[in-house]
Amino acid sequence: MHAITIPEPGGPEALVWDEVPDPVPGEGEVLVEVVASAVNRADILQRQGFYEPPPGASSYPGLECSGRIAALGPGVSGWSVGDEVCALLSGGGYAQKVAVPAGQLLPVPQGVDLRQAAALPEVVCTVWSNVFMVAHLRPGETLLVHGGSSGIGTMAIQLAKAAGAKVAVTAGTKEKLEYCAGLGADILINYREQDFVEEVREATDGAGVDVILDNMGAKYLDRNVRALAVNGRLAIIGMQGGVKAELNIGALLSKRGAISATSLRARPLDEKAAIVAAVREHVWPLVDAGHVRPVVDRELPMSDAAAAHRVVEDSGHIGKVLLIAP
Repeated sequence: MHAITIPEPGGPEALVWDEVPDPVPGEGEVLVEVVASAVNRADILQRQGFYEPPPGASSYPGLECSGRIAALGPGVSGWSVGDEVCALLSGGGYAQKVAVPAGQLLPVPQGVDLRQAAALPEVVCTVWSNVFMVAHLRPGETLLVHGGSSGIGTMAIQLAKAAGAKVAVTAGTKEKLEYCAGLGADILINYREQDFVEEVREATDGAGVDVILDNMGAKYLDRNVRALAVNGRLAIIGMQGGVKAELNIGALLSKRGAISATSLRARPLDEKAAIVAAVREHVWPLVDAGHVRPVVDRELPMSDAAAAHRVVEDSGHIGKVLLIAP
C-alpha cells in the first residue's frame, strides 16, 4: 500500500507519499481500507516533530478515517468485512489501509457520504468528551467556542444547540462568523476587532459563560477565567497560543471555576472505546436525523497532503479538509 511518511520533520514538503508494508490487524482490531482521512492540527505538530505517536501506534499521521472493513483480527465480533465505517485513530489515517481497535469504530451515519464521514470521528469525540462528559454543558447554559469555524468549532456549535444551550463563538473574519451563525451560533465575536471578555459579559448581562472550549491555551488563559460565569468550566484542548501562562488563582476561586485539559490520542484504549460508545449513543442519532452534520471545506488527494496542510496552517478554511485515498 501507499501512505504519507515523514522521513524528517519539517514543513509541508516533509510529507512523502511512499510505498509501505500493509498493516496486519491484531487481537481485537479490524483492517480498514481507507476511503478518506482528515487533517487535524495534531498532524501538523507531528509533521513538525513536536507530537510523537503514542507507543504502538502507527508512525503515519492521521487521527481519523472512513472506509470499508477489509479484514477482521482475532476476537472481533459485531462487525463484518465490507461494513462502511469511520474510525478514531491514534495514527495511520494518511494511508490506504489502517488497523483499528474495534472499540474505536463507528458505522457511517445515515445520509452521510462515506468520504465525508471521515470528518466526524475526531471532532465529535473531542467535543462530546470535553463539553459534555467533562464540562457537563446543560440546557440553558452558554458555551463559548474559540475558533468557531474550525472542525471542532462547527461541531461544538451544532451539538451545543441540539442540547439546548446558547453558543458564543470567536472567529477572525466576517465570513467565518456568518457561517457560524448559520449553524446556530448566537453571539458572534471577531477576535481581531473585539475583546471576547467584554462581548460575552455584555451578551450575558454580566454573568459570563458557563463553559469555554479553548484551543489556544496560554494566550487566552487569563481572559478565559475572566469570561467564566460563577461555577464556570474551562476545557482546554489545544496550545495554539502557547503552553505557559500565569494563572490568577484568586480569580478562579472567586468564580468557583474549574479547568480541565485533555487530549484524545494518548488515552488508553478502554477510555477511547468509552468515548466512542457514548458518541454512538448520544450523537449518532442526531446525525442520522440530520440535526448535526459534518462540515467539509474541501477534498484533496491524499498524495497531496502537503497542500492540505498548507490550507489548514493558513486558517483559510471552514470545517475540515479531507484527504481522499486513491
